[in-house]
Amino acid sequence: MQLSSLSPPLTLARQRIGVLLLPGFSMLSHASAVEPLLMANQLSGQVLYQVFTLSTDEQPVRSSAQLSCHADYPLEGAPPHLDMVLICAPSPLPYALPAKLMEWLRHQPSRTMLGGLAGGAEVLARTGLLEGYRATLPWQRFAAFAQAYPQVTLSQQLFEIDRNRITCASGTAAMDMMLTLVRQQQSSHLVEQVSEHFMCERIRMADERQHVPLRHRLGHAPQSLIDAVTLMEANIEEPLSTLELAEHLGISRRQLERLFKKYLQAVPSRYYLNLRLQDARKQLRESDRSVGDIAFATGFSSAAHFSTAYRNHFGLTPREERLS
Repeated sequence: MQLSSLSPPLTLARQRIGVLLLPGFSMLSHASAVEPLLMANQLSGQVLYQVFTLSTDEQPVRSSAQLSCHADYPLEGAPPHLDMVLICAPSPLPYALPAKLMEWLRHQPSRTMLGGLAGGAEVLARTGLLEGYRATLPWQRFAAFAQAYPQVTLSQQLFEIDRNRITCASGTAAMDMMLTLVRQQQSSHLVEQVSEHFMCERIRMADERQHVPLRHRLGHAPQSLIDAVTLMEANIEEPLSTLELAEHLGISRRQLERLFKKYLQAVPSRYYLNLRLQDARKQLRESDRSVGDIAFATGFSSAAHFSTAYRNHFGLTPREERLS
């Protein structure tokens, strides 16, 4: 059986996509973005996405893995009328950008979607093309990026699609982002086939946050606060009271509440509830466990209590979450 026979023909317009490689780019991020598009072509039996590889000049581009890639075109000879330009760059971005690159990006038509994979977001920010947009990049760069580009609304999500700008963290987050775009542009049926081909059990959604190590999240917070959050994360099914947390840490309840308010802008109970609900959301999206089982596994006394708390926090019930 030919792969092209697996899905009915699609008739939407072909997308012309330029993928710009900069020295030190991640081959994993590049493949995660491009391979889903090429597989969508193969499974649909049509060239839905025409992908061109670009570089700043005619020289090979060396990846972070020290492999040299020959691009299809230098910027001066790039195909016209591109629907999307994806910039694949290292993070952090360790060099100045060529003036011709910045000029070329700034002269892209307004209808062209501009995207950044990993350090590609910093490229767009340096050229001023992210001003007034939401964007994300690898979590290790959050603090430095926020300080350097206050005019960009920084997100800690896996990826962001904001009008004609798309950005993502490194690695496989690019696949989640591109599959989301394919679903928007083509069909859910085709996306399911593509994800099955790559044995991708679940396409992560844009509102899912990057996993940032606890020590980095809390920065220079006191050790007692880090220990408190660690205790919370280790006791999701049977939550500890604020008093019990304080007693475990050998500090007063008032001291603990002051630490949470100063560093996390929340009372301990509210922060703890958010942790439990985020864990519940992950289980709802990634498992087939019943709503009742997930409720008890995340420390709620009943499915009704869980449903009310979930709706108040996320704006929809657990059952509606599963259907979304």
